[in-house]
Amino acid sequence: MNELNTAHSPKERKDYLIDYSGFSNIYKTTLVSVDEHACLELPQVLDKEIYESETPHLVLADAITRTLQSLRNLQHEFTIVLLLIPNRWKRAFKVKNELEDFDLHHYLKAISASMNMPLQITNDDDSGALRYFCRCSVMWRASIAIYTKAGGIPWVLANRPEDTAYIGLRYALHNNPNGKSKFAICCSQVFDASGAGLEFIAYEAEDVRIFGDNPFLNRSQMLSVISRSIEIYQRKHFGKKPKHVIIHKNTEFKPEEIDGCFDALTAVDEVDLIHIKQDTPWSAIHLNNYRGKISLDGYPCKRGTSLQLGGHNSLLWIHGASSSLSNNKKQLLKGGKGIPSPVELVRYAGHGSMDEIAKSILALSKMDWNNDGPYVQLPVTLSYAHIMAQIVARMPKLESRPYPIRFFM
Repeated sequence: MNELNTAHSPKERKDYLIDYSGFSNIYKTTLVSVDEHACLELPQVLDKEIYESETPHLVLADAITRTLQSLRNLQHEFTIVLLLIPNRWKRAFKVKNELEDFDLHHYLKAISASMNMPLQITNDDDSGALRYFCRCSVMWRASIAIYTKAGGIPWVLANRPEDTAYIGLRYALHNNPNGKSKFAICCSQVFDASGAGLEFIAYEAEDVRIFGDNPFLNRSQMLSVISRSIEIYQRKHFGKKPKHVIIHKNTEFKPEEIDGCFDALTAVDEVDLIHIKQDTPWSAIHLNNYRGKISLDGYPCKRGTSLQLGGHNSLLWIHGASSSLSNNKKQLLKGGKGIPSPVELVRYAGHGSMDEIAKSILALSKMDWNNDGPYVQLPVTLSYAHIMAQIVARMPKLESRPYPIRFFM
């Protein structure tokens, strides 16, 4: 906590990582520790109980849950809970077998979200993030996480239409308690240019159709999901509906899903349904043409390069070389090497230029508030939805209500 208020300069990634000047200087607010009565310790007997138990993950999860519950009456005294878990309890962090798929991080996020209690989890692993040698990097990651989970908006989209809603859909399969059948969990998120309404809903759908490993919703199920998503947008915009809705999905849109989307969006002027395919067989190199002489560039394709493949699909290089993201305005390739692959954009509904769709996806790739890099390799509509699906698929009971995404970061 004290180190977050000190300044640090980068010792790595100096081409794009900027100086950290202290929490209050950056976010224009201060960090204040709570009184001692709100600082709780897990019982020391947990060491023995976790070591001896055949289900150590349940022992630890129950102990932390009870501790979080004891803080509920004190929630008016704090905005975020910082939880430090000793690495000596590592055997209780994850369990995965034919009968159980448990992840302590996901479990605690789900529990704290149900309590409306933002939670920042760390551990004291010697090789963990908190002990990383570049303190500038550590402070940026920790401060962005704390500020965002406390309700702050660290940055917003620039030069994007204010009346556009971006929705991301992601599905997960979850066993019913009787183990005989599966239902789909659809995670839907809503974004806008200002960061308002950054919430998601999780929707349980019985009797889903499954093609391969992917579930698909029927018309009425999709109608319900999109209608609830638009309600989130309206709640943050004084009842006003968006003029343009762009829906991203990591699988194709089936005809019934398309019909369900349009049933929910009858009052919206423009609707784009975009399938973003991350795994594509395409790759490319960048060539220079100087006075008619063709030469191979020293860097791969530029970030933002787009190639139209047909009337309804195109390639987009979200990952690629860029000078605009570099501190010294030289070409920057995140990761430093390799030939970046594009994503393929397939439009199932909508009209107009695919370039505008590509621009919005590039912008959303820079909206990950849980990351200190210049961008991620998917729009945040899908990268967040993937995390949400992993978490809610492990929740024993799913409440059908909107959740702020900050609870799950």
